[in-house]
Amino acid sequence: MSTLLVKNATLLVTMDDARRRIPNGGVFIRDNVIEAVGTGEELPTTANTVLNAEGRIVMPGLVNTHHHLYQTLTRAVPAAQDAVLFKWLKTLYPIWAGLDSEAVYTSALVGMAELMLSGCTTASDHLYIYPNDARIDDEIHAAQEIGIRFHASRGSMSLGESQGGLPPDRVVEDENFILKDTQRAIETYHDAADYAMTRIVVAPCSPFSVTQNLMRESANLARAYGVHLHTHLAETQDEEAFCLESFGHRPLGYAEELGWIGDDVWFAHGVHINAEEIAQMARTHTGVAHCPSSNMRLASGIAPIRAYLDAGVPVGLGVDGSASNDGSHLLAEARLAMLLQRVMGNPAGLSAEELLWIATRGGAEVLGRDDIGQLTPGKAADLIGLRLDTLGYAGGAVHDPLAATVFCQPQGVDFSVINGKVVIEEGQLNTVELMPIIERHNRIAKRMVREE
Repeated sequence: MSTLLVKNATLLVTMDDARRRIPNGGVFIRDNVIEAVGTGEELPTTANTVLNAEGRIVMPGLVNTHHHLYQTLTRAVPAAQDAVLFKWLKTLYPIWAGLDSEAVYTSALVGMAELMLSGCTTASDHLYIYPNDARIDDEIHAAQEIGIRFHASRGSMSLGESQGGLPPDRVVEDENFILKDTQRAIETYHDAADYAMTRIVVAPCSPFSVTQNLMRESANLARAYGVHLHTHLAETQDEEAFCLESFGHRPLGYAEELGWIGDDVWFAHGVHINAEEIAQMARTHTGVAHCPSSNMRLASGIAPIRAYLDAGVPVGLGVDGSASNDGSHLLAEARLAMLLQRVMGNPAGLSAEELLWIATRGGAEVLGRDDIGQLTPGKAADLIGLRLDTLGYAGGAVHDPLAATVFCQPQGVDFSVINGKVVIEEGQLNTVELMPIIERHNRIAKRMVREE
């Protein structure tokens, strides 16, 4: 058995049910599980590995509930810089048709590295396009290599332009194959046990890219295996118009008709939702992933997060695709989420602590996990430490270290522990060498745009 002691933290933020904050706090870990949390006087004094967190704030690792890692390859593509969602997608679909196994794997490493360096320890990714030899396995292997806790959403598109959908026919898949390959992914990789490093999610892309039949059959498949369901919903007014014209329902009503509601379901975005629909999501414990940067970038609108929280809807935080963000910094996302709820007129619309709760406990709840998101004995040993003596925190951390992590300029982590293993030390990722990955990533990005 290996042990790890994190000690002397200026402030330890537990995000437990009591929301304890412990000055001079620490965590004692055995293997991959937290064994004790408290002040220096309350913890063991020795361990196989000791991290001195003096001058740092320590908190649970952040949880990213929605991403498209492959999109790191198409950041800032000129033709897609100033477009709303539907035009943006139609511009990029032909480029994404050039994805292959190497591209998916390499882009996953890039996006995951960014997430980890910004404090993320658990990530969910939505890969819904599989041209050439690309497979969900590619990004799962990347996650295993880099050391992040990973929920791989086997996405899909089956409704091409010729059938009234948005994506071109050449990037959609046969529905029977989609279901069989999703089943294969579940049977090969899904781990339902506590502290699992890999879980599979069933995730048809959106109302405008899959059929009603695939939505129903995907829900049946997921529930037969006890895995979660995920899709985009109520992101834009264009989507709302599409659903009303095609199905006679607003997006949430359409999802409900197909069995897509409940505590095993979470939606990305949920921007255009009314009060009655929020109440329905709360009653059924249906979750939502809030992606503020992407919603701003694509002019999609502002999700009603205050109303969601007040009603009891599970809310997590997501960076969304790296071509609609165009980054993967989860603390930056938390800051924007806070500011967006305030810009509508309430200066206390969302607090820093509420944002960190959404980014930890909220994300865990949305993903259906009670073993991550808090520093409590018996929970997974996922935690991060941020230096408080950085330029960006100067003058802020001395007043309120927790608030500084959200109000001030977003910083990178000083250290990160995932599943009991130190994966970042002194701000440096120690599981993979980044420069060769970045060079390979940029070569692929140039090739894909050039060949489109």
